[in-house]
Amino acid sequence: MRLALYEPDIPQNAGSLMRLGACLGIGIDIIEPCGFLLSDRNFRRAGMDYLKSADIRRHQSWARFRDDQPAKNLSGRLVLLTTRGDMPYTGFTFAPGDTILVGRESAGVPDEVHAAADARLVIPLLPGLRSLNVAQAAAMVLGEALRQTGGFPGKT
Repeated sequence: MRLALYEPDIPQNAGSLMRLGACLGIGIDIIEPCGFLLSDRNFRRAGMDYLKSADIRRHQSWARFRDDQPAKNLSGRLVLLTTRGDMPYTGFTFAPGDTILVGRESAGVPDEVHAAADARLVIPLLPGLRSLNVAQAAAMVLGEALRQTGGFPGKT
């Protein structure tokens, strides 16, 4: 299982997600361009010293990310978290090869990326509320995916 960040624009969120990936043994794909430099001090502070333990793959663009998937034998599905989702994440059956994709904090993902997803999941919220922080949303859904697939580290 992997977590992909589409053109992240808040360094603290990206750093937190990379720390999450390192701690849970989940690879992280960063689809550039980012809205910050990967050397940004806020990014480094959020990731702390966990970044050196993270499996991070950088992709220069959405097209390169898509091209790199077959080359790296990533046969799983692309599962997009989106406010425009058509299924609650709690009703979805995850598989170990899935890549969970989150969009930009400021704009989500473009229609092209939305259409390329094999599944579009939503986190149900109270009426009138728009969305959660991207790092919180990814952590919730990744936790459910790992629970379903038995992929938590240290599990016997």
